[in-house]
Amino acid sequence: METTQIISAFVTLFVVIDPVGLAPLFIALTRGMSPQHRRRVGWRALAIAAGLLTLFGLAGESILRGIGISLPAFRISGGILLFLTALDMLFERRTERREGQARDEDDDPSVFPLATPLVAGPGALATMILLVGQNESPAHTLVIHLVMLAVLGIAAGFFAMAGPIARLLGRTGTMVVTRLFGMLLAALSIQFVIDGLKGTGLF
Repeated sequence: METTQIISAFVTLFVVIDPVGLAPLFIALTRGMSPQHRRRVGWRALAIAAGLLTLFGLAGESILRGIGISLPAFRISGGILLFLTALDMLFERRTERREGQARDEDDDPSVFPLATPLVAGPGALATMILLVGQNESPAHTLVIHLVMLAVLGIAAGFFAMAGPIARLLGRTGTMVVTRLFGMLLAALSIQFVIDGLKGTGLF
């Protein structure tokens, strides 16, 4: 696999997964958690996302085709689920559940919405299918998955800085960030739905 192809794959996955943009979302979704709980959530989310991206890189197209699900339908469903999370962030329902003397340790956003659809979203899963499909050789497939793990490693670095960033922002700053990124999440979720509808050929 040529260096230019590796760089292209890295840039594509970096833009689609967007580790930089995930950091403030991670802060908002883990607001009120202890540092230990936040670390567990971050590592669990990335491990699950890595598993999903690997699965779809190796057999994603076959899986979706086998159960009769198209990529546009996958995008639409991910967008709807993400929109519900955005509403929680905008109206502080998630924070209300967390705050108080007894915090619920089972309130864990690692699987949803962090692992999917934020990290391993429809776009990232579809990108893995497309990148691996460029060349079916084992070496090419291995390199694409190593590139994906490198991007997730960068995301882990940003997640690790979430605690200091949250302390710098303080309670008011974190609330502002939560509301702001709730709005952005809502817009992103609608974009997922729009892209899915375009992919169906109805519009």
